[in-house]
Amino acid sequence: MSVVSIRLLGDEVLRQRAEAVEGVDPGLLKLVEDLSDTVRAAEGLGLAAPQIGVLRRVFVLDLEALQIGKGVKAFINPEIVEKSGWVVGEEGCLSIPGVYGEVGRFARIRYRAKVLQDGELVEEEGELEGLAARAFQHELDHLNGVLFIDHLPLRERMRLLAEWKQSYASGTTSSG
Repeated sequence: MSVVSIRLLGDEVLRQRAEAVEGVDPGLLKLVEDLSDTVRAAEGLGLAAPQIGVLRRVFVLDLEALQIGKGVKAFINPEIVEKSGWVVGEEGCLSIPGVYGEVGRFARIRYRAKVLQDGELVEEEGELEGLAARAFQHELDHLNGVLFIDHLPLRERMRLLAEWKQSYASGTTSSG
């Protein structure tokens, strides 16, 4: 098992755009393993490479936690090709533990991404809705240096950040 530290708000890597993955290499396989083990250990829905300090366009979703399948699935160079509907719902983030806000996201998405299949990168298209679509959009934001709090009204964002800083400074917030 390869659980790694999750980077927290304030770490500059969370605000940088990740680089496209060009092919399969040992580093990519290790990254996917680290992301998968870490999201499971943190009991999260998803985790993006920048959240563990790696600026590559990769994230994982825990299909079991999202109740849409088995295991953890890696999405490489993901993009949204269609979107519809709009729904506001509560979000949190493993990089900002203890902070939750109401964020608007598309209710349904159609995506395109590479996935690992028998050690090769294979193009995949699929559709997600509900919580799975929300998680996909949240993790895709991470690949572009965007955090869920960036979608909140300024006043709400400032209030939540002040609360987080206070709890984080006092050590009452966990990192995972």
